[in-house]
Amino acid sequence: MRPGVASGQREGYAAALTGLWKRLSWALTELESIAGDPAELFDEDSVLDRLPSLQYALHAASELALGLRPPAGAEIAHAELAAALAGARDATAEIAEVLEHGGGIAAEPLLPEWRGALFRVRLARLRVATPKPLPAELETEPEPTARGDALASTILALTGATVFATGATLQLWPVWALGLALFASGVLVYSARP
Repeated sequence: MRPGVASGQREGYAAALTGLWKRLSWALTELESIAGDPAELFDEDSVLDRLPSLQYALHAASELALGLRPPAGAEIAHAELAAALAGARDATAEIAEVLEHGGGIAAEPLLPEWRGALFRVRLARLRVATPKPLPAELETEPEPTARGDALASTILALTGATVFATGATLQLWPVWALGLALFASGVLVYSARP
């Protein structure tokens, strides 16, 4: 069985994403460790020395993602990945700028946004890597079988109401009670089912 054009395109796209992720994973892990430890921001010199190369890795990955052409059906997930990479790059640049000019105290309020941008990259990657399931065939619902309990319930309820009215009119309490019993059994016979 030969692979078709679409499967070849999907395999090439998957290989390109694997390469992108191999280049990016170390940088993303390093950025997440910096963002996860607010105390590390106060060692500004160390962080400022590491951030440019990490920021460049995000920039390169973002440019590579923009250069990839996703296969049919993966356009939305791919656009989300490209936007997440650009957002993480911009958030990292903002952190670096604030650290350089204002220090760790000024950068601390930006940490939740930065963490969110980095998480968004991982989430977008997961969505791109997870293929959409093939559409399943529509299952036809079987025709409901004819049930006689609805007819029996209706007959019992009508008969019970008639016997009850007759017993009440003639002032015969045993007939009256029989009518109530028939009416109640009509309600009990019918049970709605999906």
